[in-house]
Amino acid sequence: MDALLTKAEPAHKEAATLKISGSEILLRCLIEEGVETIFGYPGGAIMPIYDALYSYGDQLNHILVRHEQGSIHAAQGFARASGKVGVVFATSGPGALNLVTGLGDALIDSTPVVCITGQVFAHLLGTDAFQETDVVNTTIPVTKWNVQVTEAKDITSAISKAFYIAQTGRPGPVLVDITKNAQNEMYEFDGYQKCKSIRTYKPKPVLQQTDIEAAAALINSAKKPYILAGQGITLSGASNELIAFSEKTGIPVACTLLGLSAFPTDHPNYVGFLGMHGNYAPNVLTNECDVLIGIGMRFDDRVTGNVNKYAKQAKIIHIDIDLAEINKIISTDVAVHADAKEALVALTATCKQTSHPEWRKQFQALYEIENEKIIQKEYNPKGKLMMGEVVHQLSQQSKGSAIIVTDVGQHQMITSRYYEFKTPRTNITSGGAGTMGFALPAAIGAKMAMPNRPVVAVIGDGGFQMTLQELGTIMQNKIPVKIIVLNNHFLGMVRQWQQLFHNKRYSFTEIQNPDFIKIVEAYSIQTRQVTERHELAAAIDEMLNSTGAYFLEVVVGKEDNVFPMIPAGAAVSEVLLEAPTKNSHH
Repeated sequence: MDALLTKAEPAHKEAATLKISGSEILLRCLIEEGVETIFGYPGGAIMPIYDALYSYGDQLNHILVRHEQGSIHAAQGFARASGKVGVVFATSGPGALNLVTGLGDALIDSTPVVCITGQVFAHLLGTDAFQETDVVNTTIPVTKWNVQVTEAKDITSAISKAFYIAQTGRPGPVLVDITKNAQNEMYEFDGYQKCKSIRTYKPKPVLQQTDIEAAAALINSAKKPYILAGQGITLSGASNELIAFSEKTGIPVACTLLGLSAFPTDHPNYVGFLGMHGNYAPNVLTNECDVLIGIGMRFDDRVTGNVNKYAKQAKIIHIDIDLAEINKIISTDVAVHADAKEALVALTATCKQTSHPEWRKQFQALYEIENEKIIQKEYNPKGKLMMGEVVHQLSQQSKGSAIIVTDVGQHQMITSRYYEFKTPRTNITSGGAGTMGFALPAAIGAKMAMPNRPVVAVIGDGGFQMTLQELGTIMQNKIPVKIIVLNNHFLGMVRQWQQLFHNKRYSFTEIQNPDFIKIVEAYSIQTRQVTERHELAAAIDEMLNSTGAYFLEVVVGKEDNVFPMIPAGAAVSEVLLEAPTKNSHH
């Protein structure tokens, strides 16, 4: 045995590479990847990493959250605002399991996040050791990729792969689970190589000019072409390219929920927000266009309504980086499997200069109807304060330049309808998963990423109570984030459905709330409550101009509804402008 060991030793050793712990290797890898901010919560199985972090405080800023779900939503907000990868630390067992909601949210909304979880010692795996759960198998369905590392020598390659996979192609969350022995083990660290490619993973498809020519032929002959812009525009940095394409071809542009802010709302070709509570014209005219161009969007059920009645008259062009999305829900006539930016550059060069004034007038005519029946009543209501006027005031006073982070529910739809987004990456919301509790921690992350931009979280009274412990994170780190809670003492979106489709049987949607002002004041955050219309403008002004964190509670009408609305099972052209006269069941 000894002879074998001796034989394996090199004949002469150069000056030995420094041996450091797996934990320190990890931190050096993160620094090499350009990481500066980490959101996390310590625990037994990740303690060696936190011990190493103690010496790296000048290079890595760790934000201690109050719950692991807060850490991943903060990382999502950081990623969405900056375009960089958000990074999370959590311990084994319950710590790692508390990330699952955020992982699911990040996967469906294409957000690049790298989660590092501690795990029990390798020799204890599978023994039901204290705080042991099979994190890798638990998170397979909600990650783009995950891996367990049981030896220090594998940390470097796992981290470089994780960052490469998280941010290339269609971005998404990645999880690296590191056993405690791998964190403690000493190993020779001889530098860090960023991952440039993986043999079995081709994140960026090669743009096919034949697809571009086929798409251009349809667009050039179209009388009523129409662009649906999704978050893929933002993710590929293609906002300017989309503007150039729309301006050359004269094609109107509507945005999905996550596509909002990719195309400026004050552009003459912008026609509104798509989906269940989107604008009237973009929904109705989906079923009148002759060529529909979906770019970086996935024809989600909230956008399509009843797929059997969706855009049957139109030729469909679908541009997406993720092949799995093409022909998944809506059959395409021309599929362009490509990065949105590359596709738009090629399309703009190939399409002829046109304008479609008559077609655009149809959008304007329908907008006038919506404006008269709904928008003006929201902006200038009688009686109780309405959510729409609050968001409209916020938009006017912030000049559409704030980063707006919304939670999930009526306030989210109202904000998407009435905030006038001007620049990319200013709309951060939970789209595909619809995760209540998202906004407060995500706003923390967005503010950490963009300290010089105003960040405003707009939250409902229900969602706020799911993660309000993160007020502690704001307090401890003095994060000057602005929070508006629209309080209607209801789980408003569910209540709206119960009113319209279940004969006003409000089953467990009325919510008795605590005194929010007292709670927030306990966290040393400046507060104000508004119940009267005449106080609103001054309160928003005070909030936007405050130097620290600020909490504004606005008490709004209890039974206000969001219209337009596409009922479940209805076509996009069957959008309601007001409550149906008799209740129907869906």
